[in-house]
Amino acid sequence: MRIIIELVLVAALAASGFFGWSNLQKSNSAGAKITAATIDAQVSAEMLADSEKELETAEEELDQLREQLEPLQAKSLELAAVKAALAGGPILDDLESSYKKQKNISVERQLGLGALRMLTKGSDDPGAAEAFRKALQMSDWNSRKNSICAAQIGLAAAGEKIKVMSECAVQVPGAEPAAHAAGPAAHGDAHAAKGAEPDAHGAKPGKDAHGKDGKDVKHAAGGAHAAPHWGYDGAMGPDKWGNEFPTCGKGKAQSPLNIQGPFSRGRISVNPDYKTGALKILNNGHTIQVNVPPGSKVRIDGVVFELLQFHFHRPSEEQIDGKPMAMVIHFVHKSATGKLAVLGVLLKEGNENPGIKTLWQYAQPKEAPEMEVPDVTFNPANLLPREMDFFSYDGSLTTPPCTEGVRFFILKSPVNVSREQVTAFPFRANARPVQPLNGRTIITSN
Repeated sequence: MRIIIELVLVAALAASGFFGWSNLQKSNSAGAKITAATIDAQVSAEMLADSEKELETAEEELDQLREQLEPLQAKSLELAAVKAALAGGPILDDLESSYKKQKNISVERQLGLGALRMLTKGSDDPGAAEAFRKALQMSDWNSRKNSICAAQIGLAAAGEKIKVMSECAVQVPGAEPAAHAAGPAAHGDAHAAKGAEPDAHGAKPGKDAHGKDGKDVKHAAGGAHAAPHWGYDGAMGPDKWGNEFPTCGKGKAQSPLNIQGPFSRGRISVNPDYKTGALKILNNGHTIQVNVPPGSKVRIDGVVFELLQFHFHRPSEEQIDGKPMAMVIHFVHKSATGKLAVLGVLLKEGNENPGIKTLWQYAQPKEAPEMEVPDVTFNPANLLPREMDFFSYDGSLTTPPCTEGVRFFILKSPVNVSREQVTAFPFRANARPVQPLNGRTIITSN
């Protein structure tokens, strides 16, 4: 009997333990959902506040435009009155008859004739264009800048394909600015050679946000980069990236991931060696990015990877057991053979982060080119936690073109960031959703 009682007690204890474990799992799952919902609610509230501010700004700008419109309407009436007075044609006929009797007509008279013809007959009048063309041919390039400007603008208004000098006060929509105004060269190529400029992601031309060749990226005519045509919501949100960038939709090793077990234990050494250098920061329209001067690196199993740049996502792109954190920093590295490695530092709400405080002082709220801050230096190591334990997996760029073959190392120890610093980040939501694991193995360092 005693044995039976003990067996019953053991069974009861086992059932109780299983019940407690089951409730704990449900509690963790509910906690993850509450955390995600809280972040979504916070982002939504801030987006609503931003929309209200933008509406107020738009209303103020509309009032300013109304004020500017009144004098423009008066000018329009003046022009209409002059045009109506000249519409009959006798004055133009008299002027042209007078000019025909003169052997040499001055540049100013040719301009006046062109203007009068345009007023009375419209901008598509061939005679107006011819008068402006003769004025331009007669102009002295060294001393008649105003005449040249008037003739070029007149020809542009008449529909001629003319490069209007950049020095001219009025720029006509559709007219190309000339490179310079010195002599006939002002009619030459308007696009002077420029130094290489960063693309939308702050990398060198032909490189994507993580420094890799972006072969999927389309280019505009003439070799210029097309405007960024992807985002984090709307018609070109993450679920539509695959329409323009095939790897984003068809890739089998995409990032980010929801990091959860089972894990495989691995012995991989990751040793950052970051240096203090000039602070070069930009808003590329998708994130705040800091371009790092040469010298900072990380050694992964003895292989050196140079640190190219680091940037921020809100909320964190990576999740731990289904839970996102407030933000994440991605440190992007490249080896001598072109391999990419990303070190991810998760940011949780807590105390103010001194390193981020420095960066946010110079981060532009709107898209802007790289700015090197005078007399300010920064060491990326200031943003790393003390412990370097990590999860690791093979993934991809988390932005188009979503190129695969990128090794990720997500540090287990998060770093603090204050709520005020999170809300000061100019992007309310710039995180790609987690992607399918597709049989990949996630390695834990311990």
